[in-house]
Amino acid sequence: MSDEAAVDQGTVLGIDIGGTKMAAAIVGADGRILTEHRIPTPPGDAEQVFAALAELIGRVEGDVRPVAVGIGSAGPLDQRHGLVSPVNITGWRNFPLVDRVRELVGDVPVELGVDGHCFALGEFWTGAGRNADAMLGIVVSTGVGAGIVVDGRPLLGQSGNAAHLGHVVVDLDGEACACGSYGCVETYASGPRMVARAQRRGWRTSESVDAAVLSADAAAGDEIAVAVFDDGAQALAAGIVATAVTVDLTSVVIGGGVAKAGPVLFDPVQRWVKRLAQLPFVADLSVEPAQLANAGLLGAARLAWDTLA
Repeated sequence: MSDEAAVDQGTVLGIDIGGTKMAAAIVGADGRILTEHRIPTPPGDAEQVFAALAELIGRVEGDVRPVAVGIGSAGPLDQRHGLVSPVNITGWRNFPLVDRVRELVGDVPVELGVDGHCFALGEFWTGAGRNADAMLGIVVSTGVGAGIVVDGRPLLGQSGNAAHLGHVVVDLDGEACACGSYGCVETYASGPRMVARAQRRGWRTSESVDAAVLSADAAAGDEIAVAVFDDGAQALAAGIVATAVTVDLTSVVIGGGVAKAGPVLFDPVQRWVKRLAQLPFVADLSVEPAQLANAGLLGAARLAWDTLA
């Protein structure tokens, strides 16, 4: 960004970084997106990944200089020091993301949060959770991320990594997870892991397929696809109920690429949640689909706005 770039007191820059895609947007104080671009998250080392992000930021900024920047990144992260080590971006380990982004955008506040927190904050701000007092937001995609919002603020925890629901262990004898543990929610409910499990059971073994194909087959009644989605839904429901009884909330919003499966995912999730949520204060758990296509970006932008409050 050049020194001549215009200073716009009415906008912030929101950045959403995940294992599959990176997105950036210029966002107004009312949550309105003025400019948005997205690219696939590239493979490669730390500098190759950051170079792609830097190009994306330059493209979305144009001649506008936002007054603050919010970043939602796949975790885990070290919020205090601005470092990220996303499980699904192997090129970044203790990568100084905040400092590197600040070099690009100039002397403005730069706030970092877990992408799941930003998704939840975005849906709480202008989406499906806007009428809730407290909300659990879950992103089911390449991985499984989550965030909790209470009284309009994300619940961060001491390191900024609270609500890593995807890495709640739900099967002590389960498969190895990319995080190093076993039997995590993510090993059952993420798109790639569901596809791999289905193919091990004999589903479309000679084809290059993804979770969208799996969900279409499940909707058409394919027995293997239906069973794999049910396994994923059970794991997801176990993580939801464990979180709900810990934090005491009743509103859950699910988004992400796998959530586009619709009833194929939500019907078994709601069935399993009803079965598992037996304590009276979680008996009325509400599980709804996300309303926003870009909740993570909006949540990142909300982080930026909150630095100016």
